Amino acid sequence: MNRQKNVYGEDLELCSTRPLTGYKRTGNCETEAQDIGAHTVCVQVTRQCLDFSRSRGNDLVTPIPEFDFPGLQPGDRWCVCAERWKEALEADCAPKVVIRATHERVIDTVSMETLRRHAIDLS
Repeated sequence: MNRQKNVYGEDLELCSTRPLTGYKRTGNCETEAQDIGAHTVCVQVTRQCLDFSRSRGNDLVTPIPEFDFPGLQPGDRWCVCAERWKEALEADCAPKVVIRATHERVIDTVSMETLRRHAIDLS
């Protein structure tokens, strides 16, 4: 199996299985051609970023049982679109990034330096 890579060129680490995230709902921020939004940034959501997302038309709080979506709460990890994360960054409300679970494609949108400044998993 050809595993997708993170921004370090290593195997992409798991973002979250509770709630189950990712474009393909594998728990990883994997992507493919059909993933128009590029759900490639693994973040730990905050109330501020959830409110920001809702203000942009993407309600990540309200549960949608028919899609097995429990709704997010602060502290949950979730794969978000690279452009939306960048937009939140510019609005000074970007959530922290789980960098080892963030897809390498994000570097096309956000610099590695910026990701590192917002990473919660650097040792």
